[in-house]
Amino acid sequence: MIIIPARLASTRFPQKVLADIGGLPMVVRTAKAVSHIDRVVVAADDEKIISTCKEHGVEAMLTSTTHKSGTDRINECANILKLDDNEIIINVQADEPFIEPEVVESLINKLKELQEKDEPFIMGSCYNAINAESAEDPNLVKVVLDDKDNAIYFSRSLIPYNRSGRATYFGHIGIYGFSKKSLKEFCNLSDAPIEDIEGLEQLRAIYHQKKITMLKVSSTGFGIDTPEDLARAIEIFL
Repeated sequence: MIIIPARLASTRFPQKVLADIGGLPMVVRTAKAVSHIDRVVVAADDEKIISTCKEHGVEAMLTSTTHKSGTDRINECANILKLDDNEIIINVQADEPFIEPEVVESLINKLKELQEKDEPFIMGSCYNAINAESAEDPNLVKVVLDDKDNAIYFSRSLIPYNRSGRATYFGHIGIYGFSKKSLKEFCNLSDAPIEDIEGLEQLRAIYHQKKITMLKVSSTGFGIDTPEDLARAIEIFL
């Protein structure tokens, strides 16, 4: 199933998940973009988000206001729903209204394949190739991979450093997949210093030497991180 964590008091852009994009609140537009794939639940920290979702026919559930990360929030939601340990759970960020359904479906299929082969993973995510100019943007998270497409590191900085002049850059797409069991495992890990330094929760898994499997996809979607991103999104729907 798909769980969308939504926090009203976003640090960098408060109440952005309720911002209007082409006549729909951002979180609702994101939910509807993937609603045909499987059951979608918004895990929110505020009744305002709950009521907004319900007004538009989107299932929503109230969760704690004290969660440090969106992953902790979806873990609470998964526990309330009493999901099976092998259930695949996809975390789609509420600020990804342009997420392509085929990207979500590809990640689901990848994690099912790993389950069938009994290959261990703590989470899965996606990436695509980006140009050097885009790689300079600190709002666009970069990922470096090993030879098996597992994540070595994520950063807001430009990585790798292009000393040779031959660097290729990969942008991280804000979608995560877990089994219910691996989701619990991730949330039971202790916080990592690098997680707080970069503001990237997936670095918790890297710090504890857990496998993050990455899937290369083709995507033109983008997350809404700034008011400028919101203006760009609104333009698309005009």
